Amino acid sequence: MAEDGPQSGYFPFYIGVIICIASMVNFVLALRVKAADGESFVSTEQLKSVLSVAIPTLVYVLAIQFLGIYAASIVFIALFMMWLGKYGWLRSALVGCGVSVAFFVMFEIWFHVPLPKGPIEAMLGLN
Repeated sequence: MAEDGPQSGYFPFYIGVIICIASMVNFVLALRVKAADGESFVSTEQLKSVLSVAIPTLVYVLAIQFLGIYAASIVFIALFMMWLGKYGWLRSALVGCGVSVAFFVMFEIWFHVPLPKGPIEAMLGLN
């Protein structure tokens, strides 16, 4: 702390400490509980539902490294809308583009926080 109050990182640090302590408590409690006989933690249908979100999200995170966050977000949002939401390609593409443009304006222009960019942004001169 400084004379004028908490410095940057003060609250995130202590929130992180609280989360770590709570996670350790949950981990210890989970180790102490005996598993129910023959009961599965998750059903096959529930696991499929979780993986239908987790796997595309992992691919999205990896795609950010190659395409940049804005192009990867357009593809991710549009494909998710078409696949899980059953929306048409035009609406999905418009929403994906709109969200990415809104994030670009908010982070890059208003807040001056550069996010990872890829070859498309470089080609458009947005680096």
